[in-house]
Amino acid sequence: MGDNSIQTVRKESYNWKKFFAKPEVSVLMGLIAMCVIMSILKPQTFPTSMNIFNVLRHISLTAILAVGMGLVIITRGIDLSVGSVIALASCLGAYVGRNFDAPPIVVLLVILSSGTAFGMMNGIIITKLRLPPFIVTLGGMSIATGIALLITGGSPISHPATWISVFGGGFIGRVPVTVLVMVAIVAAGYIFSKYTQTGRNIYAVGNSEKAAMFTGINVDRTIITTYAITGFLAGVCALILIGQLNSGDPSFGSGHELNVIAAAVIGGISMGGGRGNILGVVVGAGVMGVMRNAFVLLAVPGFLQTIAIGVIIVLAVAIDSIRKMRRPSI
Repeated sequence: MGDNSIQTVRKESYNWKKFFAKPEVSVLMGLIAMCVIMSILKPQTFPTSMNIFNVLRHISLTAILAVGMGLVIITRGIDLSVGSVIALASCLGAYVGRNFDAPPIVVLLVILSSGTAFGMMNGIIITKLRLPPFIVTLGGMSIATGIALLITGGSPISHPATWISVFGGGFIGRVPVTVLVMVAIVAAGYIFSKYTQTGRNIYAVGNSEKAAMFTGINVDRTIITTYAITGFLAGVCALILIGQLNSGDPSFGSGHELNVIAAAVIGGISMGGGRGNILGVVVGAGVMGVMRNAFVLLAVPGFLQTIAIGVIIVLAVAIDSIRKMRRPSI
């Protein structure tokens, strides 16, 4: 009995060490530390409910997109077209709504389906033509931007406020609807990745495509699914932006791919594929959101934000590489 109890205690101690060693947990601890420090430095502005909701609202788009990007990266892919797909979906929705007097439900379906279709197209080209995801999605970024410019003539298309505007500009009490959408999508992404067969297949493909194929997994379909999900979530972001600004704009989402990749990597998604927790993308997005908010409150020059994000991405990838090198020896 004594030996069994000692083994149980040791096992519990080991599990706690393993828990705190997870990338997303260590980043969460860093995020909490950042919030505590800012609350001490700016007690009158940072910890207020207004500022907290403002930060959450600003990280919502990044966190929503990072769910899809995380799944793509887990399969050892990348999607550089997400920002441009946001622009394209918003312009298509606004164009249909204004020129064809389409009802809001049709505008919503156009936005979501166009994003999903573009993401699926990326996945099909990558899997069927065996082309590198970087090259395909880089070309997709240019194509989506070009189509958006063609539709709009380079100028925003106004869209009247309708019930779909609630996704971007609505509130439930003091909570922005955008934040609730983010929470719902992150929760759905976590459940999908952890508790569904397709979600488990995504991790298997990321670990080894050949091994996944030998176990009967349809590798191509799994990869296409991740890009389709990312495109769908880009459509959700387009819907939110239309609700916030009442227009479709070819500049929507410009440069957003960097923020999304950063959120995924900072949140513990391994660039080597096969590892990562979808909940971590919220932590990664939170780190960037708090950092940007801190720079504003501390009056730090804006260009340092871009430098800081670049440094954090490199550090996150370097830490992941070190973990990967040490893993076989454990």
